[in-house]
Amino acid sequence: MFSKQALFVLCLLSAAFVPIYVGIFFLGFTPEHRCLSPGVAELSQQCGWSLEEQLNHTVPEWGGHGASFSSRCRRYEVDWNATGISCTDPLGSLVGNWSTVPLGPCQDGWVYDYPGTSLVTEFNLVCEDSWKLDLFQSCVNAGFFIGSMSIGYIADRFGRKLCLLVTIFINAVSGVLVAFAPSYTWTATFRLIQGLVSKGGWLTGYVLIAEFVGSKYRRSVGIIYQLAFTLGLLVLTALAYAIPHWRWLQLAVTLPNFFFLLYYWCLPESPRWLIAQKQNDKAVEVIKRIAKGNKKKLPLSFQNLNSEDEYGEKLKPSFLDLVRTPQIRKHTFILMYSW
Repeated sequence: MFSKQALFVLCLLSAAFVPIYVGIFFLGFTPEHRCLSPGVAELSQQCGWSLEEQLNHTVPEWGGHGASFSSRCRRYEVDWNATGISCTDPLGSLVGNWSTVPLGPCQDGWVYDYPGTSLVTEFNLVCEDSWKLDLFQSCVNAGFFIGSMSIGYIADRFGRKLCLLVTIFINAVSGVLVAFAPSYTWTATFRLIQGLVSKGGWLTGYVLIAEFVGSKYRRSVGIIYQLAFTLGLLVLTALAYAIPHWRWLQLAVTLPNFFFLLYYWCLPESPRWLIAQKQNDKAVEVIKRIAKGNKKKLPLSFQNLNSEDEYGEKLKPSFLDLVRTPQIRKHTFILMYSW
């Protein structure tokens, strides 16, 4: 029973990791857009144009050519506020020949065909600045890379539970700061911090549940832990559909992380880690708690485990452990190549 409860609460953590991993698809949604041209709205109202007529008359290469770079990132360099503009041939009445109409950049911003907001629409991450959206996600991935290595060491050095709680707290705080960030630079910075701790925290949760159960069940709990991630994808999609504004969506997927701080009372430290650190008394207490929760009788070998059982020195984790033996070295390189 204890193992099932521990698996359930850690699966919630796995599902909550989804918005950081793939949230860019909703937070950074890029809708159809075109240059904002002053005077076009007033002219369209005077001429009684439909939206389609307005676009065909005032947006370069609109219509048969589809949404091209010109229609999204260029505008006609004409004065739509001029007098005497024809409603049937506005460009012809302004410049005479369509082929000579100059095109310019979107100096006055863009119009987005989207009822909500996203990172793209708020910070205008389109056209010449579209690379900033890729940089935003690259910050997350860079955080994943650094955090997965450094937080793994922290979990081995200071314990799985402490590492899990610290990463949860930092992830929750930085996620809220993303929602209230005043500029693109601050948004990317706080997202980088989320990347630094979130993937490492997710991996720590995986290690913790694997060490709570016997080797017979490790494969099963690992699969279930991954399935929770898939369930999180469905929940995120539903939330994104219901909340079309990226700041509110960011808050909605971040605030539940604060509830995970209750793991301080719900989850014990890994008994395997405690034994490796020669903290046998604490390990026995955790094992008794697990046995009681599972309604199992504690084996005699564990009952006799105490602090006087000293078998060698306390284990000290090192990055060299990843390549210390031929078997571990082979597994390390295979996993690196797979990722």
